[in-house]
Amino acid sequence: MESDSIQKILTANDTGETGGHQAGICIPKNESILSFFPKLNKNIKNPRCIIDIIDESGKEWVFHFIYYNSKLFGGTRNEYRLTGMTPYIKEYSLRAGDVVEMYWLDKHKVQIKTIKKDKQIQGKTIKLSSFWKVI
Repeated sequence: MESDSIQKILTANDTGETGGHQAGICIPKNESILSFFPKLNKNIKNPRCIIDIIDESGKEWVFHFIYYNSKLFGGTRNEYRLTGMTPYIKEYSLRAGDVVEMYWLDKHKVQIKTIKKDKQIQGKTIKLSSFWKVI
């Protein structure tokens, strides 16, 4: 893992505000973002790994980093996703515009924290079109 920390500005789709159902938060195929996550074996269908998460209160969570690569096996999907976040999003009442920041504590555990939209310092954050950034 090259990137030590990343941020995601949550969208209404990420938080469930649109009412749609999706399989986790989409991770862009941008190497600077993907390098935060463990490498997955692209030669197997839908490779995945578990990421152990600890939040600011010390509560532990389990997220899954998945490469839905069925396109390489005759299907249609070709995307990375971070799944298992819905309970975390609900517990902290996250909404569109809130920021999730993740960084590696050690080789096995990621710290996650949130910055609510109303607590963000205006003008201090560069907003990328993909809503992800390496920090």
